[in-house]
Amino acid sequence: MSIKPKVLWIGSRAHAKASWDKLSEIADVQFCTSKNRSEFINDLKGKYKDVVSIGRTAELDVTGRFDEELVSHFPSSVKTVSHCGAGYDQVDVEPLLKRNIQLSNITTPVEAPTADTAIFLLLSALRNFQESHDLLMKGEWERTGVKSAGAKYGHLPSYKTVGILGMGGIGRCIRDRLKPFGFKDLYYHNRSKLSPELEGDCKYLSYDDLLSKSDIIIVSVPLNKKTHHLINKEAMDKMKDDVIIINTARGAVIDEKTLTEYLKSGKVGFLGTDVFEFEPKVDQELLDLPNCVSLPHMGTHTVESQVEMEDFVIQNIETFLKTGKVKTVVPEMYNVDFKHEALI
Repeated sequence: MSIKPKVLWIGSRAHAKASWDKLSEIADVQFCTSKNRSEFINDLKGKYKDVVSIGRTAELDVTGRFDEELVSHFPSSVKTVSHCGAGYDQVDVEPLLKRNIQLSNITTPVEAPTADTAIFLLLSALRNFQESHDLLMKGEWERTGVKSAGAKYGHLPSYKTVGILGMGGIGRCIRDRLKPFGFKDLYYHNRSKLSPELEGDCKYLSYDDLLSKSDIIIVSVPLNKKTHHLINKEAMDKMKDDVIIINTARGAVIDEKTLTEYLKSGKVGFLGTDVFEFEPKVDQELLDLPNCVSLPHMGTHTVESQVEMEDFVIQNIETFLKTGKVKTVVPEMYNVDFKHEALI
């Protein structure tokens, strides 16, 4: 009887029980019981010493960041790390490359729920629903009798131009959800211009042109060294006065301190955000601003999304076990030949 390859799952929850059970037919699936980073490192020398694939949630409570120091303790048996999220900024790619370890992330399962969240934030900002809700909750409508509780007027989509910064799967999903609302124009900027089939009805603009021509800017780029504080003072100065910024990517893509000051001055008219630069710590001054609608990172916070994402991790692991390659290797590894062989 052959020994099954060992797979490790790190996370407090296992939503896709049926899929894990199925994977257990071909792999020895273990669920991490380490209580902290130090214990995890010790366990890598013991009960996890021959693990071949590691799946992980975005939670950092146990292991902390997957950085060079942690990766240096991985046993030589490790061939893949599968991150249960689209953004993988909690995992350092270079140390994995040096160890010839493939890194995969989540693609399609996160697109629809994240796009839904972006549309909610956009409509709330555009129509000024947040301020009106807050005034209603404070009893201002009953106290004053003023129309809409005294909230400022919002705007109609048909008069506004939207610029999508980042036209990957999530960006295209956002584009498709924008169409029925009848926005005046839809623009995008990406690392490179997309094919006509992928562009759809969106028009490509340079980065500076997108900043200067858009009434609404939706941030949908991954966080990495190149995109950290991509939206900074210089970028915001190029934007229209009263611009609306929507962020469902990562908080640190935007210089949050400068953004707060520009919201207070009115240069940025409204912010709709699901992410923050130093989350879960969030500046209360930003949250209290009437022109900020915010969520505590809820883009994929649905029962179905959690199951689908975990299923996708399992697909990456299973694909590797059967072919030697993960299903969705991250862009930094597109052209790398890891020379891994199938294990089953």
